[in-house]
Amino acid sequence: MAKLRSWTQIWRSIAGMCILNFVLNFKIVTLADDTGSNSIVSEGNCKNTNYQIFLPPPYQNISSTICKPVWHSYELRYTKTGDTTTIILSAPYTVGWVGIGFSRDGMMAGSSAMVGWTNKHGHAKVKQFYLRGRRQSEVIVDKGELPLNNVPAAVATNGAEIYIAFQLQTTIPFGKQPILLAFSTKRPLNHHLSKHEDKTAVIFDFSSGSTGPVSNWLIEMRKNHGIVGIIGWGLILPVGAIIGRYFRHKDPLWFYLHSVIQFVGFAFGLATVLLGLQLYRSVHVHIPAHRGIGIFVLVLSILQILAFFLRPDKDSKFRNIWNLYHSWFGRMALFFAALNIVLGMRAAGAGNNWKIGYGFLVSIILVAVIVLEVMAYLKRSQKRSLPHTFQMDSVGEATFPTNLAKG
Repeated sequence: MAKLRSWTQIWRSIAGMCILNFVLNFKIVTLADDTGSNSIVSEGNCKNTNYQIFLPPPYQNISSTICKPVWHSYELRYTKTGDTTTIILSAPYTVGWVGIGFSRDGMMAGSSAMVGWTNKHGHAKVKQFYLRGRRQSEVIVDKGELPLNNVPAAVATNGAEIYIAFQLQTTIPFGKQPILLAFSTKRPLNHHLSKHEDKTAVIFDFSSGSTGPVSNWLIEMRKNHGIVGIIGWGLILPVGAIIGRYFRHKDPLWFYLHSVIQFVGFAFGLATVLLGLQLYRSVHVHIPAHRGIGIFVLVLSILQILAFFLRPDKDSKFRNIWNLYHSWFGRMALFFAALNIVLGMRAAGAGNNWKIGYGFLVSIILVAVIVLEVMAYLKRSQKRSLPHTFQMDSVGEATFPTNLAKG
């Protein structure tokens, strides 16, 4: 027993050193990547156009704006007054529609866009669209997440150009924001947009007025954030919890498997949070629910790690309290982790492959838990049904009567 305790103490020390080394190394990598991947090139000035003549109030009353070319002949003008940001996009136009979208990661799915056009009667139209997916049926009119204020958006044409103007009301200052630009030469039919003929994605820095392309590393980082989170919180940690609950009869093997698997899962969970923080620093993605739940789950995971190092002995009077704490905090962490994975996929506009894959993984885990729980219940019921008079002696052999007749 003393030897087993000594090995347990050694294992705790080794595990603690591995976690500390992982955190320090990963943090160094993220800081190094952050310094080399966010360079943004400044652009020149816009054309000198008196847009105040053809735009309605209050846009014609704006005295000064910052203007930057963003793509081909597309120009983005903006000005900030308190919590209100006024944005005016100008683009070449003859017929069709022109749109500007606001994305979390430079991707179309999950973004919101303002789209302007003139109908066949020459009337100007502007609508907000929610781009739920890539298919035409997933582009939903009069929906979106842009914080528009009470001032109506406006659209006007001036010669061979179209101007789309709108105001956003937000308490969080705009920083580096992925912007989507697209156009089509076909007019919307019953507010259904035709497929764009060309598009681009840029990162526009509203704090400095500079632009730069959305690089592949940003898309890969978002994908890695999701993959690592699903592997850690969606697969490894649930498997470790299953071993800790249903395989205790394999003592002490279950304890070492449970500990190793949970430490590996914690490492994946920590990497997920660090990737998420790096994404936030890069594009200032504002998803408060997803971010808050992620940090909450990380705190619960850290408390579980601390519980491992503070685990009392089996004969301690605090052991029952510790068991309740460890099991219920673990269940809370797994529940909120699963919820956060779903929120993350929804916020990122994940495709059906992600949803089906994670749904399949959750289904397998739930089926395994149900089967193991039923087997454990039947085993407990079988033990309770055994006669209490059937006893085993100290060496594991049945006790039989010994009053034999003597000759």
